[in-house]
Amino acid sequence: SKIFMAFLEDVVENTPAMDLNADSFKVALFDNDITPDQTVTSANTAFGAGQWVSAGNEVFEAGPWSTGGVALSSVTSSFASNVYTFDAADTASGSGADLANVFGCLVYDDTITTPVADQGVSFHYFGGGNTVVNGTLTVVWNASGIFTITA
Repeated sequence: SKIFMAFLEDVVENTPAMDLNADSFKVALFDNDITPDQTVTSANTAFGAGQWVSAGNEVFEAGPWSTGGVALSSVTSSFASNVYTFDAADTASGSGADLANVFGCLVYDDTITTPVADQGVSFHYFGGGNTVVNGTLTVVWNASGIFTITA
């Protein structure tokens, strides 16, 4: 699990009009046919580009976890005691989901269009393949947040 360096660079350089407090973020699920790279360009972090091409790599089911992912809810962006934290509520599919071979996910900004639409923020590995049959798949974020940065 990693934060994309391009995301950090773009935020520090104020390249996109990214607002971590107000933008909409999504979580797209992926199988093990990808090789995520923390150091790719902004364009190659985006949902639908580079490793994150939906066709063949994304795991989805219309309805419970649609293509393009599920929106993060209760997103928080805070800074305290020299630690920046980006977090959200755990992300769950709708009930009755049938999802197989889920190895990880891409968190991306679904609001911005510059420097690229649907720019990736981070990718997360689930420790192996996960499957749910006629149930609910929940991505449980770390108690410390989706990611933290210590200054």
